[in-house]
Amino acid sequence: MRYLLLPFALRYIVVTLSLVATGALGAAAWYFQDWIPWIAAPLAIFAIVSLMGLWDLFQTRHSILRNYPLTARLRFLLEKVRPEMRQYFFETDKDGTPFSRDKRAVVYQRAKGELDKRPFGTQYDVYQTQFEWMHHSMAPRPIQKEQFRISIGGPDCTKPYSASVFNISAMSYGSLSANAVRSLNRGAKLGGFAHDMGEGGFSPYHEENGGDIIWELGSGYFSARNKDGTFSPDKFAEVASKPQIKMVELKISQGAKPGHGGVLPAAKVTQEIARIRGVEIGQDCISPSWHTAFNSPIGMMHFIAQMRTLSGGKPAGFKLCIGHPWEFLAIVKAMLETGITPDFIVVDGKEGGTGAAPLEFMDHLGMPLRDGLAFVHSALVGAGLRDRIRIGASGKIVTAFDMARAFSLGADWCNSARGFMFAVGCIQAQTCHTGKCPTGVTSPDPARSRAIVVSDKAQRVANFHRETLHTLSELIAAAGLDHPTQLSPHHFMQRVAADRVASFAEIYRPLKPGELLAGTDHPQFRDAWALARADSFMPGMTPQPVPD
Repeated sequence: MRYLLLPFALRYIVVTLSLVATGALGAAAWYFQDWIPWIAAPLAIFAIVSLMGLWDLFQTRHSILRNYPLTARLRFLLEKVRPEMRQYFFETDKDGTPFSRDKRAVVYQRAKGELDKRPFGTQYDVYQTQFEWMHHSMAPRPIQKEQFRISIGGPDCTKPYSASVFNISAMSYGSLSANAVRSLNRGAKLGGFAHDMGEGGFSPYHEENGGDIIWELGSGYFSARNKDGTFSPDKFAEVASKPQIKMVELKISQGAKPGHGGVLPAAKVTQEIARIRGVEIGQDCISPSWHTAFNSPIGMMHFIAQMRTLSGGKPAGFKLCIGHPWEFLAIVKAMLETGITPDFIVVDGKEGGTGAAPLEFMDHLGMPLRDGLAFVHSALVGAGLRDRIRIGASGKIVTAFDMARAFSLGADWCNSARGFMFAVGCIQAQTCHTGKCPTGVTSPDPARSRAIVVSDKAQRVANFHRETLHTLSELIAAAGLDHPTQLSPHHFMQRVAADRVASFAEIYRPLKPGELLAGTDHPQFRDAWALARADSFMPGMTPQPVPD
C-alpha cells in the first residue's frame, strides 16, 4: 500500500501535478471538443512531462531521479549547460575545498565505467605547502594484471584470509539502508573483496548475497549481546562460525568520533533494526564509549584471543584511532607480556567519516591517519612484532594515490567507506542522521531506499574497486615496483615550506627493529614507552573499574 501512495508524497508533487493536469486537459478535450485547438498544445506538453516523470520514477540508473522525478533533472540540466556546476553546486564540501569534489567525480566515472582521464594539468598548486607527490622510476615495471592480495593471519590463526588490498570499510545496516548494504555486499562478491559490516550487527542483507564479511564488534556487542548489553560468547560463536565471515574485528574507537561511542539516531531505529541489534525501537541506539568485556591491555589481548577461538581460528584483530600514544604502547607491552598478538590492526584516521557526531569530535579529536599509521607501524617494528601483525588503514581513502601513500607508511591493505558510498549513489547531501537521504543510501525508509537498484549499484561497486586497483597497479609500475607493499616512505615527498621539501622518511622518522626493547631516544616514543603499562590503560596507575 505504501508504494501505491508514492506519487502523492511531497517529493513527487511535480510529477503528480503534471499527471493531474494531463488528465484534466484530456478530459476537457473529450467533453469540449471545440476546445481542442486551444488544448492540444498544453495537453501535449503536460503529457510529455508526465511520461518523463514516470520514466524517472521507474528507471534504474539514477537513484536521485527515482526519488525526485522531474525536479532532480535540474541537477543534470545545470551539468549539461555548465559542467562545472555539478562540481561546485552538487559535489563540493561546505568549505568549497577541491578534495572531495575531484575525488567524487573520479569515483562516479569509475563506477559507471566512464573515462576518468583529465585534460590539461594538475588541479593543485604544486608550490603550495603540504603538496605531496610520489617518485616515479626511469625503469617502470610491467603493469600487474592480477589484483593485489595479502594474506592475513598470524601464527595463532588457523584460517588465514587472502584479502584484497582494497576493501569496504565499516558501515552498519541502520546507518545504511538495506538496499545499500545489499549493493555493497553483492559488489564485494562480484569483485572478490571484503565488506566490513560495521558494528551494527549481522543483518540478513549482509548475508543474502554471500560476499566476504569482516565482522566488526563494537562496545554494544550487537548480534553477540545479552539482554543487559554485555558480551555473549555463545551468540558470538554462533554468528562468527558462519563461512561468509572471514575475519572478526574488535572496534576500540572510530576516527570520526573517538571516545564517543556509536550513535544511531532514534529516527533511524526501525522495528527491524531494533530486532537485529537487540535494542528499543524509537530510541537513540548508543554504543558505549567503553568496553565492558575488559578494562586493561592484558584483558583486551585475552578477549581478542577469545574472539579468535570462538570464531574457529579466523583472523582476529582490532580497529582504533590513535589517541594517547602510551595507551597503544601499553597494548604493545601487553602483547609482549602475554604472548598474544592480534592477526591485524586497522588504523582509522580522525578524518574518517560518520553519519552522526559532534562537530568538535569530527574536527579536533584523534590522530590523523598518516600520523597514526606511521606511529603504529613504527611501534610494532620497534617491539619486534611487525612480522606477526598485518595493518589496515582507513580514513578518507578514495583514490589509488591515497592507497599508495598509506602503503608507504606501513599499511598492508586499505579500507574505504565514502568511495564505495559514492559508487552506490551518495551525493553527500549530509542528511544521513535524519533518515531522509535523497538517494536512499542512508535512509531506513523503503520509499526512499527503493531508489537504489541493487543489480545496477552492485556492478558499480565492483567497477570502482576494479578500476581503482588498476590505477594503483599503474602507479606501482611507474615507481618501478611490482606490489604496493614494496612502497616505502622514501617514495613520497611533501613540500613542508615554500623553499623546502622532505621525504616521508624524514617527516615520519621510523624506529629500528627492536629499538623499543633496547631503549630508544626517539622523542615520540621515549617518554610514552616509559609511561605505558601492560596492566592498565592509565599511565602509572592500577586498572580502573569499568563505568556502570
